[in-house]
Amino acid sequence: MRRTHLSRAALAVVPALAAGLLLSAAPAQADSPLPLTAVSDHQTTGRGGEFTLTLTLTNPYDTPIQFVYQSVQQTYDTSLEKGLKFTATACGAQTNGCSDNVHGGIARYDVPLAPGASSSFTVTYTVAPDSACGPGVRIDFYSYLYYEYKGGLANNSGILGVPGTQVAC
Repeated sequence: MRRTHLSRAALAVVPALAAGLLLSAAPAQADSPLPLTAVSDHQTTGRGGEFTLTLTLTNPYDTPIQFVYQSVQQTYDTSLEKGLKFTATACGAQTNGCSDNVHGGIARYDVPLAPGASSSFTVTYTVAPDSACGPGVRIDFYSYLYYEYKGGLANNSGILGVPGTQVAC
């Protein structure tokens, strides 16, 4: 008899224990919103024109940010747009450089970034003269940002949508 009660108790406890373990294994949320802003200098750009994205990282902590990894990539919708042609043509001097491939490349901010300080990263894109254009034809990006602070003991990461430009005919 005693074994039956223990078996029933085990059957009740095991699912609860498994659910608890699964919930505790869920990824942790970022400790704060990303301190990153992103803007495009032109909401609309004609074929043959250019636009510049500016991404600004601001340190909201009381310790320096000492490591930053950031990529800038076109959105999936942008990649699906047939005939859309554009290329990165310049990287701003506010950082210590850009990778050779800015699409998916790394923005290299000057670090350490002091508490309360900001650093900006700019990339200029040129739209080809024979690019697709018209209503609904857009070049948009997203940025993945990962950074460390508190001597590397704390970090934050996430994805931010980066508005680009509509390509006008």
